[in-house]
Amino acid sequence: MGILSLISSLFSLYSFLIIAYCLLSWFPGAYQTQLGQLLIKVCQPYLRLFDFIPPIAGISFAPVVALIVLQFVEKGVFMLFYLF
Repeated sequence: MGILSLISSLFSLYSFLIIAYCLLSWFPGAYQTQLGQLLIKVCQPYLRLFDFIPPIAGISFAPVVALIVLQFVEKGVFMLFYLF
């Protein structure tokens, strides 16, 4: 397994964790579970960077923007590896 494959897997895992974090909001009390507490510790610091994005009709699009930025960062990391 190459380094780029490992990095890609880590970015994919983190993206999946963000999606799981967002899906927990659909279930009352889900954030109080052990899984919910783990996802809060892992995902909230990154997602807080996007709190400046206002919700539209009560729906927050900040996680969507966070995932898009995460993809751009992943592509940037790959570009750095190809340059050096």
